[in-house]
Amino acid sequence: MPQFLPVEVWHWVAFGGLVVFLLALDLLVFHRHDHKPSLRESAAFTVFWIAMGLAFNGLVWWWGVAEGHGSEPGVTFLAGYLVEKSLSMDNIFVFVVIFRFFNVPLMYQYRVLFWGILGAIVMRLVFVLAGAALIAKFHWVLAVFGVFLVYTAYKLARHSGAEVHPENNIVLRTARRFFRVTKGDHHQHGHHFFVRENGLWCVTPMFLVLLVIESTDVLFAVDSVPAIFGITKDIFIIFTSNIFAILGLRALYFLLAGVIEMFRYLHFGLAAVLGFVGLKMIVEYWLDVKVPSWASLLVIAGLLAVSVVASVIATSRETMRSRERP
Repeated sequence: MPQFLPVEVWHWVAFGGLVVFLLALDLLVFHRHDHKPSLRESAAFTVFWIAMGLAFNGLVWWWGVAEGHGSEPGVTFLAGYLVEKSLSMDNIFVFVVIFRFFNVPLMYQYRVLFWGILGAIVMRLVFVLAGAALIAKFHWVLAVFGVFLVYTAYKLARHSGAEVHPENNIVLRTARRFFRVTKGDHHQHGHHFFVRENGLWCVTPMFLVLLVIESTDVLFAVDSVPAIFGITKDIFIIFTSNIFAILGLRALYFLLAGVIEMFRYLHFGLAAVLGFVGLKMIVEYWLDVKVPSWASLLVIAGLLAVSVVASVIATSRETMRSRERP
């Protein structure tokens, strides 16, 4: 039986306070005014958020050793963080399509992603608690999660995340039907979600963008939460690694949005990771064997590294061929 960290209520409260502090710092200090993030700024914030995640990983590692669990909690946190961070990179494909569809200016995209991630934190908590409750009551749900991940891996390998159609989003169509939508555009209303028009409150196109982002994240959570349950059953590690992975998604988006085509094979690597985790869950359930956390971490890191390296090599060769053409 796996040994979980002895988490008490104050640990959850402290972590929640840390997340609120970091989000407030990000919104009210670092990005108080709307602007177009530069490549240098996005790179700096990406490093900052990754450093925060790894620092917390170090704290979990120390905590696990102090409690007599060895490196297991630290390794599982790192594996979960790596999976969630990689899946969030694939989400960037979708965000690019959504922002292009709604023609959202670059200077307002950060604010939308901020509120989108705030909603994602709440949804991830709900999904994690629901998943844990299901597993506690029906252990066979683990095998179901495993089959689902294998199926998701198959779909992801066939179609990249860029194949998304915001105009077909049911939440968007419902909102346009029941809400008053202002006739103004993003340039007129900026980052505001609600405005008064002819004496009546209306939602802005930016609010519709937020609804699409939030509803899309539900689909992301459906993939990511079962995946991390295949790595560990410790709810605290599952939730914290998940949150630290998505906290830096905004900065990562602005860093990679312009060069996301370079990672053309990333979805194959992610499909392989989801497939591996799914098969691992099925094998562990039916054969009652335990795959070591360090082995899972090495496989996951290796699969992602191969997909990234292959993408960079393919892009470099394509660039060289285009330069050689007369």
